[in-house]
Amino acid sequence: MTQLNERREIVLEVSGLSVSYDRPILRDVNITIRDVVGRGQVVALLAPSGTGKTQLFNCIAGLQQPSSGLVRILAGKELVPVQAGMVGVVPQNSLLFEDRTVYANLMTAALLKGGSRKEARTRILELLELFGMNDAALQYPQQISGGQRQRASIIQQMLCNSRFLLMDEPFASLDLLKKIEVYHQIEKIALRDELNTIIVTTHDIESAVTIADTVLLLGHDHDAGGNIVPGARIQKEFDLIECGLAWHPEVATLPMFFDKVNEIKAWFPRL
Repeated sequence: MTQLNERREIVLEVSGLSVSYDRPILRDVNITIRDVVGRGQVVALLAPSGTGKTQLFNCIAGLQQPSSGLVRILAGKELVPVQAGMVGVVPQNSLLFEDRTVYANLMTAALLKGGSRKEARTRILELLELFGMNDAALQYPQQISGGQRQRASIIQQMLCNSRFLLMDEPFASLDLLKKIEVYHQIEKIALRDELNTIIVTTHDIESAVTIADTVLLLGHDHDAGGNIVPGARIQKEFDLIECGLAWHPEVATLPMFFDKVNEIKAWFPRL
């Protein structure tokens, strides 16, 4: 019998991915993300600055071709090589057209996916309601708050790409209340469908453990003399479902939350 939160089929797979320019940036990166029964999966990718996180982000999004290796995502019932446009990307700075209302921005995105304007309107209104953005629909991007712009960007990408979403540093420069708002946004996406897959890149370890079911650490190997081996790869994976931390409503109050945060922090000098 299938159990709630059990991990099942692969929804995203990174195999032997390497990126090199004049030197190796990423080396033999392997990631497997599986469908979690009952809700979508949230993966947090943590890495020190200058480790190659941006290149990995772009490869997973299909925006950059790796020097070798492959990224595949679930399309229908098969894993297929990722291409640009198959994965939604929410950058730190929103990509909304400033001369169009929020609703017009969203309609532009929805029509790119195909279908009629009537169908697009239904989807837009549903997502505006879900994210509490009804009152901002007819406003222009410069008239709304930073948090509303981020929500509009999330809706924009969900209209174009229904399953996969990459969020780049969504907690940067936010106070605690704003972070909690973003946690709720991510949870809403995850709860819409168990095939929804959200990958968050962040430097914020506490936020990563709060919202993710899996935490990945990207960093470098070291040789026998302690020197860095060029080319970062996944050094450690933390399964937060397995240790009882995933999706707990009061997770930040649990002693084992602080234990896990400290464990991850202890890894950073090695990365």
